[in-house]
Parts: sequence; structure tokens; C-alpha cells
Amino acid sequence: MPRPILATVHPAALSHNLARARAAAPDARVWAVVKANAYGHGIERVFDALRSADGFALLDLAEAQRLRALDWRGPILLLEGCFDARDLELCSRLGLWHTIHCDEQIDMLAAHKTQVPHRVFLKMNSGMNRLGFTPERYRAAWTRLNALPQVEEISLMTHFSDADGPRGITHQLQVFEAVTHDLPGERTLSNSAAALRHGALVGEKSDWVRPGIAVYGSSPDFPEHSAADWGLLPTLTLASKIIGVQHLVAGDTVGYGSSFTADGPLRIGVVACGYADGYPRHCTTGTPVLVNGVRTRMVGRVSMDMITVDLTPVPDARMGSDVTLWGRSSGGAVLSIDEIAAAAGTVGYELMCAVAARVPFQVE
Repeated sequence: MPRPILATVHPAALSHNLARARAAAPDARVWAVVKANAYGHGIERVFDALRSADGFALLDLAEAQRLRALDWRGPILLLEGCFDARDLELCSRLGLWHTIHCDEQIDMLAAHKTQVPHRVFLKMNSGMNRLGFTPERYRAAWTRLNALPQVEEISLMTHFSDADGPRGITHQLQVFEAVTHDLPGERTLSNSAAALRHGALVGEKSDWVRPGIAVYGSSPDFPEHSAADWGLLPTLTLASKIIGVQHLVAGDTVGYGSSFTADGPLRIGVVACGYADGYPRHCTTGTPVLVNGVRTRMVGRVSMDMITVDLTPVPDARMGSDVTLWGRSSGGAVLSIDEIAAAAGTVGYELMCAVAARVPFQVE
């Protein structure tokens, strides 16, 4: 019998969350962002559930090829553009749209020989200070692109740095609008946080929105809002079982470093899940977990292959009882991935992307 840990992808939840993102920006078309192998879910596993999207956005050419192999004939956008001049050949062959964020990418495009002009997305660095042309240089970049016979259409894009927090998006939106107000072309502005939190502000200004984390059932601004607050459903469940039970007395310690000490009689369960499975090692005593759908807590340290949980709230738990590390239990109880991420001092994105290769996946 294989080790009893399993990751389950929930297609109905993916479709629901995509519809929720679309509802937040009803006048815009929607990119389903599937970078990082669909946030760890697997592109092939999520494709059918997300094929109602207007396009797919990602980073890697290999992932774009996988989408075309799934018979997707709609738009695919390379969010970081091309990394090498040779990448443009594949863009031509596969009909990929791609981002232009620096002079070197314009140089590559100007030297590219193609019979099919490209659709490009000119990115502005409106304050994120990662990729993109500064506002002062943006129009010159647009003018240069517009003169190239290799370019069919130029769309305009930026990325918000503070859409999930109190600073918001107004400061960047004003910069973007001041520079682009009279430029032709479609606009794509909003990630998950901008679409959900600021949809009314950017709704009429975005032709495309780019929801990522919201599609996968995680809140873009946790803990201010939970996934449930946004009407999002968990799309990935990490589940295992109890593989052993220990009975402690006052003074007994648990695990490496004896970081937990029982203050009285305590029954604990040993769960087949550890940091080698992608469960975050930084989680400590008190991190929530579901046993037979009942909420309890982890105690002690996370080991490579095991964690230990308090069975006090679940007196009927025993060897083989179901454990939900995050996601949805078989009985329907939900433990948000955002709670586990917060306990580890990180975000739900990282947990999704970090599920280890040794964990088997299934599609519900």
C-alpha cells in the first residue's frame, strides 16, 4: 500500500473561482494565469476547468507548448516576454502573444524575420520597479514598436504593487493613465487583488484582467479578507491519515528539540506528512489541522515525513483516521490554505507551488 498522502485538485472549484473573478470585472476579458505549472496544480489537471477563460497567461515556453498540445487555440500571453531571440521563432509558430518590458526585447523583435506580425504587450513600470519601461520612456518604446513591421498590435499593461493593502492602486493608475490616455490599444491592469478589491475603479479601464491566486481559492489579501469572504472555494486539498497514536502524561515532550511539553494527559496522532512533502517546516504548535473533519492543532515540530496532532477534540480518532492538512475534508469541512501559510509566515502561493514531487495527485 502506498504512503497515505494525496493531493486532490477540485475542478468545480476552479471553474467557480474563475467565474467569480470574471464577475468582479464583468466588462473585461479574463486571463487565467497558469504560471508555475498552474500554481502547482498541474496545467493538464486544471485545463478543462479553466477553458472558459478568454486566454491563458504564463511564463515558460514549454508550458505554452503544453497548452497548445491540449488543443487550446485561443490567446496565450508570455508575461515576462522572450528571454532569447530564438524564442520569437516559437512565438511565431505557436501564435503566442508576449510582453515587451525592455529595449533588448525590442531589439530582438526588430531583427526577427517573420511573415506573421506579433501581438505584443508593452509593460510600464508604474511603481512596482520590477519589469517595464519607466513612465518617462514608455511612449518612446511604444513609438519604436509601432514602427516595426514585425508588430501587428500593441496592448498596454502594468502591474500593481499594493493592490492587496492600504496604499491601493490609485497612485499607479494615475501614472499609467497620464502616459497612455491617448495611446490606442487594449489595456490589462489587474491581478487578483486589484480585480476583487478595486474592480469598480479599474473596471472600465481594463480590457483584460489577470487573476492568479484567486482562481486557485486563496485570498489575495488574507487576513483582511478570507477566501470565503471573496466567495472563493479551495481548489487543492492536501490530505493524509494517522499512522500512529501516542498517549502522553504531564511532562512528556514531542518531536525534535522537545519544543512541545504536555501539561497533562494527552493523546496525539502521528500523521504521514512532513516538509519533504511540501508542508512548511516553519509551522509550529497551534497550526490548525482537520482530523475526521474536526478542527484541532499540530503540536511539536514538523519533521521530514511526519507531524503530530492533538486528538483531544477527536476522541474517536485512531490509526487510519482522515487528516486534512489544507483544503476540503471528505465531509465538506474547509481548512483554508491561507491559515496554514500564515502559521508558516508565508502566503498560500508558496504552499501550492511547493507540494513535493513525491506526493501523488488526483483530479476529483
